[in-house]
Formats: sequence, structure tokens, C-alpha cells
Amino acid sequence: MSTVPNGGPIADLSYRGYDGPLESPRMRWWVIARQGIQLALKRKGLWAVMIGSAWYYLVMLIVLFFVQQVLSANPMGEAPMAAFMKRLVWKDQFLHGFSYAQLPLLAVTIMLGSGAIANDNRSKALMVYLSKPADKTDYLLGKWIGIALPIWLTLLVPTVMFYGYGALTFRQYGFISDDPWLFPKLMAVLPLAALMHSSLMLGVSSLFDQGRVAGATYAGIYFLTNFFTVLMGAAWNSSRGEAPAFVKTLYYGSLDGLLIGSFKAIMGTSGTPPFGIQAPRAIAIEPPPIVLVLGIVLGLCVISLGLAWRKIRAVEVVGG
Repeated sequence: MSTVPNGGPIADLSYRGYDGPLESPRMRWWVIARQGIQLALKRKGLWAVMIGSAWYYLVMLIVLFFVQQVLSANPMGEAPMAAFMKRLVWKDQFLHGFSYAQLPLLAVTIMLGSGAIANDNRSKALMVYLSKPADKTDYLLGKWIGIALPIWLTLLVPTVMFYGYGALTFRQYGFISDDPWLFPKLMAVLPLAALMHSSLMLGVSSLFDQGRVAGATYAGIYFLTNFFTVLMGAAWNSSRGEAPAFVKTLYYGSLDGLLIGSFKAIMGTSGTPPFGIQAPRAIAIEPPPIVLVLGIVLGLCVISLGLAWRKIRAVEVVGG
């Protein structure tokens, strides 16, 4: 029991849980992002997909280990090992790891983001979020970080592990000297996938009130555009590289194509066959202009986030 200055008793102190200074809330977006990340990390299926996205790096490590063990015991000394390593373009190994991770990244994006806004629309949770000391910016930023951060980590962890293994084991075979800027370039290009997938997914999710419908729509966009680029790639190879130049550009006209084109443009490579396999019939497709492909990626992100922004409805409180 306590008293007020005039001596009267205060019967209930339960509402006074905090007696310190009142300040405006900070990091409101992080509360929303953390909630999304925590829910995602509890999903065992998501962990399986994340691990599966690194399959190329895992197989490449096994191949390199056995090749090193076999060729290092060759009576001819280091010559066979050096000949094999000369066939490997290291930045292209990262390109393959990034390329083969695109389909698992799609699954991660749908699992994390399909219901990010759609399910809130269905459950009317926006009335709860926006009636608290959080505005549309906090809500959208929190949802975006909650999707983008796991996608980025899905790419970052296996890439850094493979780079560390290569830098420690194959330095004498040009792993670092071939491109001293390899690691900074990787750190610059990996966030693009998280940026694009999370932004587009939020834009699509904001259009629906069912997460499954939003996920199916995003998957449909991905596969339809991917099918188109497969046709462009087939046309380019069947023409033996003599098709019109616009065919090369249209080859990157899908969601994964934009990311792979960005990777090629930043890394400065047209690509070589995986695992150092000799493929004389394969015709590499040159990367698109870096300004063009990055402009399209960033433009799609801005449009998608703008769409989501417009669809997020603030709660209007009418006083009596």
C-alpha cells in the first residue's frame, strides 16, 4: 500500500510497472524483424533448404580433396595437380555456387515471406502493429529485414567457408592472385539476392490475404520468366553464338537471370563449365552491362517496396 501526496491510499499499483523516464521507442522495426527471424529459425524445413543451397560448394570441396589426395601422390610430382588447377577459374566456381543456389533461395524466400504481409492482412494484424508506437516504415522495414537477413546468411555462410578453404589450401594455385578483389566483389554481390527476393516477395505478399496464394504467385513469376530465359539460352547455343545480340540480353530477363547477370557483371566473367570440366561445345554468354542489370534490379526493388507501402493500411482512430 502506498499513499499520494495528500495522504490518500493507492489501492492498485499493478499499472505502475515502470517508474523511470518515458522516452520515445527506438528500434521498433527490429522488434518486428526479430519476431520474423525467430519464427523462421524454428522451421526445420527451412534449415534443410538452407543447407541444400550450398550443395555445389560441398561437392566441389569433396572433388578438390580427392583430386589433391590422388594427384599429390603421382610420381610426376606437382605437374598433374597444377594442370588440373589451371583449368579452374576460381571466380567461376563462386558463380556456379551462386547460380545453383537460386532455386533453394526461391524456396527460402517463399517460406519466409509469402505470408509476411498476406497473413497479417487475413488476420487483421495490421490493426495491432499500427495501433502500437510503430508506423508503416517500422512495419515494412522490419518485415523486409526479417526476410532479407536469412536469405543473405544462406548465401554468405557457404561462400565464406569455401573462400576460406581455398585461400588456405590453394593459394599457390592462384586462388588469391588471380583476382585480389575476389572477396570484396563477393561481399558486394551477395546482398543483391537478399535485396531483390525480399523486396519482390513483400510486394507480392501485400496483394493477397493468403500466404499460400502469394507464394504460388511468386513461384509462378519465377518459373515463367525462367522458362523464357531457357529458351533464349537454347536459341543462343543452337546458333553457335551468331544469334542477334538482344538474345544475350534477354537471356538475363528472369528473376534468377538478373541475379546471375549481376554476379557475372560484378565479377567480370562470362562463366566456364562447372568442376573444371572441359566442354568445348558450350558457348558462354557474356554478362549484361552492369549499369543496365543493376538498374533493373534496384528498380524492381523500389517498385515492389512502394507497392507494399501503399497496401499497408494505417489504423484510423476516431475519437468519440
